[in-house]
Amino acid sequence: MRASPGAILAVLSLAAFMAGLDLFIVNVAFDDIGRDFAGASLSSLSWVLNGYAIVYAATLVPLGRAADRFGPKRGFLIGLGLFTLASGACAASPGLLVLVLGRVLQALGAALLTPTSLGLLLHATPPEQRPRAVRIWAATAALAAAAGPVIGGLLVLASWRWVFLVNLPIGVLTLAFARRVVPEQRLEKPEALPDVFGAGVLTVAIAALSLALVKAPEWGYVTTPTLSAVLVSLALMAVFAGRSRSHASPVVEPLLLRVPAFLWSNVTMLWFSIGFGANLLANILWMQQVWHFSALRTGLAIAPGPLMVPIFAAVGQRLTRKLPAGAIAALGCVLCASGAWMVLSSVRAQPDVLGAVLPGWMISSAGVGLAMPTILSCATVDLPGSRAATGSAIVTMARQVGGVLGVSLLVALIGHPRGFAATHEAFQRVWWVAASAYLLAVFAALRMTPRTSRKALAEVEPVIER
Repeated sequence: MRASPGAILAVLSLAAFMAGLDLFIVNVAFDDIGRDFAGASLSSLSWVLNGYAIVYAATLVPLGRAADRFGPKRGFLIGLGLFTLASGACAASPGLLVLVLGRVLQALGAALLTPTSLGLLLHATPPEQRPRAVRIWAATAALAAAAGPVIGGLLVLASWRWVFLVNLPIGVLTLAFARRVVPEQRLEKPEALPDVFGAGVLTVAIAALSLALVKAPEWGYVTTPTLSAVLVSLALMAVFAGRSRSHASPVVEPLLLRVPAFLWSNVTMLWFSIGFGANLLANILWMQQVWHFSALRTGLAIAPGPLMVPIFAAVGQRLTRKLPAGAIAALGCVLCASGAWMVLSSVRAQPDVLGAVLPGWMISSAGVGLAMPTILSCATVDLPGSRAATGSAIVTMARQVGGVLGVSLLVALIGHPRGFAATHEAFQRVWWVAASAYLLAVFAALRMTPRTSRKALAEVEPVIER
């Protein structure tokens, strides 16, 4: 069945939206899951988020490269099917451990469908329409990140299990349309099998660092368990870097880092995502745990924010005619930092969504709309065509690693405060860290505009193609 580029874009964006949505939709379900599972602590519940994000980040590139070898469309359909089935397993989980394992399976499915969806989109879209298609695909991911708490709040009204059950009809529908609409993509030569061991090393390294951050308030910051976890993480990062330089098919090809736009897009995405992960969850937990809002009330309180994302993604698209991409992303990061600062300086014990949370949250959401699609699209614009999907997977990996670090820092900074004054101070620390991470992203963004990359690309492309 031949389909228009618009229909293909719609199907592939829907799949990416579903995978991106699940990264954030469970935030507002924390309290309900904790009550259902005998009052699980915040540090234990954080692994429902971090377990997904860590596995997703570490397996994006290897699974994407494996799909390139065995067939992108086949990989996309398998990933979408696995994600859908794992969602059902999460919904039926009898305990927290089973839920975390189900989230790991979801992450494997998402890591397979996300890079293949972009690769299939680029293959099926005429060259002159590709920049616009990539921005729409990226804006869909940004909208999913911002809309997750709203949709989650509505679903938790019935049960937290609906946060996962909702994926079943969407997944089945997307599978049916994708089989008919999305064309096959065959590569001229098969990809080498990726470095699976290297991906495992990266997974454990990120998990060890997250464990150290999450457990530091309980274990102590300068104790044997905390320092051991940090040392394990650093040692494994060194092993991963060594394998990336020596392996025939590494998870991250060092040559790609010689393309400045790609390198600085990843640095920008890492800092941006640290701020985003901490800021989003801090807003939600403040309303639920300090103001005692229900999941539904929390979702509705921040509902206007996600509406800003597609609006400012469109604004960002128009600004590309007048401003460099790096300046647009930097402006978005400045707005995000300003929004976090406004919230931290405004919240008090008395609930006040309109005066204390919503103004800063809407400014941050506008910044997300400017920054995230720009960073994602800028990361791959100067890469060889054969590495567009790989480049997208790497920048998405940076996004997930940043999110893991942001959530882990939040858990470490909040700790176990007693009384409003201590709780207020702990949350203010989180918002300060989020704002600082956004500002660091500003400086990286200013260097990511594709302007000096052509010379580097001329050196890199022949080596990669060989």
